[in-house]
Amino acid sequence: MSVQRPTSETDDTHVSRREFLRASAVSGTLVASGSIACRPASPPESDVVPAALPPTDSADFPLEEMTIGGLREAMASGEWTARSVTEAYLARIEQLNQQGPELRAVIETNPDAALLADVLDRERGLRGARGPLHGVPVVLKDNIDTSDRMTTTAGSLALAGWVPPRDSTVADRLRAAGAVLLGKANLSEWANFRSTRSSSGWSARGGQCRNPYVLDRNPCGSSSGSGVAVSANLTMVAIGTETDGSIVCPSTANGIVGIKPTVGLVSRAGVIPISHTQDTAGPMARTVRDAALVLGALVGVDPRDPATAESGTFGQTDYTPFLDPDGLRGMRIGVARRFLGFHSAVDQLVENAVDVMRSAGAVVVDPVDLQAGGRTSESGVVANLGAAEAEVLLYEFKAGLNAYLAARRPDAEVRSLADVIAFNERNADTEMPYFGQERLIEADAKGPLSDPRYLAALAASRRLSRAEGIDRTMDDHQLDAIVGPTGGPAWVTDYVNGDHFGGSSSRYPAVAGYPNISVPAGDVHGLPVGVSFFGRAWSEPTLIRIAYAFEQVIQARLVPAFLPTLA
Repeated sequence: MSVQRPTSETDDTHVSRREFLRASAVSGTLVASGSIACRPASPPESDVVPAALPPTDSADFPLEEMTIGGLREAMASGEWTARSVTEAYLARIEQLNQQGPELRAVIETNPDAALLADVLDRERGLRGARGPLHGVPVVLKDNIDTSDRMTTTAGSLALAGWVPPRDSTVADRLRAAGAVLLGKANLSEWANFRSTRSSSGWSARGGQCRNPYVLDRNPCGSSSGSGVAVSANLTMVAIGTETDGSIVCPSTANGIVGIKPTVGLVSRAGVIPISHTQDTAGPMARTVRDAALVLGALVGVDPRDPATAESGTFGQTDYTPFLDPDGLRGMRIGVARRFLGFHSAVDQLVENAVDVMRSAGAVVVDPVDLQAGGRTSESGVVANLGAAEAEVLLYEFKAGLNAYLAARRPDAEVRSLADVIAFNERNADTEMPYFGQERLIEADAKGPLSDPRYLAALAASRRLSRAEGIDRTMDDHQLDAIVGPTGGPAWVTDYVNGDHFGGSSSRYPAVAGYPNISVPAGDVHGLPVGVSFFGRAWSEPTLIRIAYAFEQVIQARLVPAFLPTLA
């Protein structure tokens, strides 16, 4: 099931890393500057939306809302090449990222993207396309390692200039599939595991990422830049990462599709970690089909990530056979009403979604109860799901980040979580102008993963989210999937009070490590809202079938308008 990246330096249809770097040095056709001038944190007024914005006419962008399938046909006919597509997206980024609406979704572009595209065009002419992703531009979240001329920083100035010695497995598999790694996406610094009062989409390196629908609204989640880049047509598709909500939340807020896979379906090797029991990378796209195509390229067993051991058994390298427009027929879908009630307009969108599914032939079980019981363990850990998850993440973040940073050069300034905390304190004016690092400090105070408190919290998390949560609910009602609102409409970005999430349904599948797909379901005053379909481990084929059929009927994707604010 693993896709192997070509390594031969003599094969005339592939380019090796050594050959590529030689060509990069002499090529006169590269993009002049790959680094988008991502400004460090600045006074609050620099993040205020300009009073008058240059016109942003999406109709002038010839690739607006282009799908992978449409691009494949255009490349096969010769209408587009990988090079011309890459240049078009780079120009789009230049227009909208630090100019115009200043989306700040892309933290850095790949200075070698055009040359990579040239190589892929040459290969297409000699041997044909590698597959559906041949020549497709992809943006990676800036916590995913690439061993090229881009850096990997998690948005932190503490890792400025860091170029990992090896690609993440995600990047490696995308390259093998023929994708063009276009750039890195801005994110909530340290994947939003820094402060309890953070603003999603803010990083010291990238500034505040903006929602493309209404610019003073928040893009949500730590994969905010990935979501905005896809929604605003700065890229064809993007890769995000999720620990809890960080793929699905920016997907709902930015009106796109996000797939949070089963933990272990996609390798996390080379991804800056929070939690080895909850972290996963996944695709973000404008359609379910495009997300499914990208997911197939990422799947496979990886010796660098033991959690992927079962991916070879349960994963698919091609999810397109499950894209059935009549896929809702006969599916038993439970409505998790415990996630409703935080916003009346969201409730109405969910009711409409339920009606759509029922009219398309689904068997709707309404309601289903995901509420698991709780108790206090002998070690004193409060075993409700939220408290147990919080405890697990603090322990695992310290262990995982320390292991990642320890692999850096011995002379690197930052090689541990304690070093990150000290760096932030020394550079508080740029790293902490709006909020602090209390989560980092709390995590650093935790003991090892052998600590009884951690083990009790982990056991409680798994029991409450799996056996007494999703698995029990699906067994009781013989369900194929559970549906709930992904979240509410985007809130106004607030540096004083932090995020205002409202509500979501991400916690159970996130803590369980089970798959979750968010699909646009409508809007509230022009702000997108999605619904989430989640279920058992390894149920991606079923969820993709349901999500695709729902998407075909609901057709709720909106093109962003880049409004400065709501009237």
